[in-house]
Amino acid sequence: MTETRAELKAITFDLDDTLWDNQGVMLATEQGHYQWLLAALDDWRRTRGESALTLSLDGGLADYLERRQALARATPERRGDFTWLRLRALEAQLEAAGLGRSAAILWAGAAMNEFHRLRVQVTPHAEAPEILEALGQRYRLAAITNGNIHLKRQPLAAYFSVAVAAGELFTPKPDPHAFLHVLERLEVAPENAMHVGDSWEEDVLPASALGMHAVWIAPEGDRALPERVYRIDHIRRLPALIERLGR
Repeated sequence: MTETRAELKAITFDLDDTLWDNQGVMLATEQGHYQWLLAALDDWRRTRGESALTLSLDGGLADYLERRQALARATPERRGDFTWLRLRALEAQLEAAGLGRSAAILWAGAAMNEFHRLRVQVTPHAEAPEILEALGQRYRLAAITNGNIHLKRQPLAAYFSVAVAAGELFTPKPDPHAFLHVLERLEVAPENAMHVGDSWEEDVLPASALGMHAVWIAPEGDRALPERVYRIDHIRRLPALIERLGR
């Protein structure tokens, strides 16, 4: 039988706060990698007979954030490339604190390795693996994230044939090009695809504007939903929604 243009062929997913709760992980990662850096630097300088740097946890983190924000304003094309922003901000901060350029680059890179080690320690919603396993039997699955989690090391990586960090493409959501890039790689037209995410502005609106189905994961919401936009309160409701749409 000839397929209709409306037939669902692919589903794309946001990751953070869609397939797992991210707030606690990000807080632990933010503080953890910086604490690691300060402790490791102190040990290193002590073995060299050098005094500790004057960076503190609270003051250093605040300065680190300000440097990232300033970099994002100065280089708007990199505003969504969070790994690049963090790396460059750390390098600049460490140089300003007294490290030579080479040492600053090495230690900033080491701190980002620790960041990524902590960042992937997310716990997917209990239902997520089974849902993705089942959906993967029927649809092509992909991930589109604005976050800088290491995509190949995150715990659900095996379920996605395509996964992109939109900021690293210089097209952070809601830029539609990240969606179009993924759909091109999946060889699926927008009208034959669905995007699932927790952000109205970054997930629902751009996907809907392209003609995709869009599923908004929000515990509460009183917005009037456009055509082909649906709200569920948790990823566990997704299979029933897709089944209902199929009927």
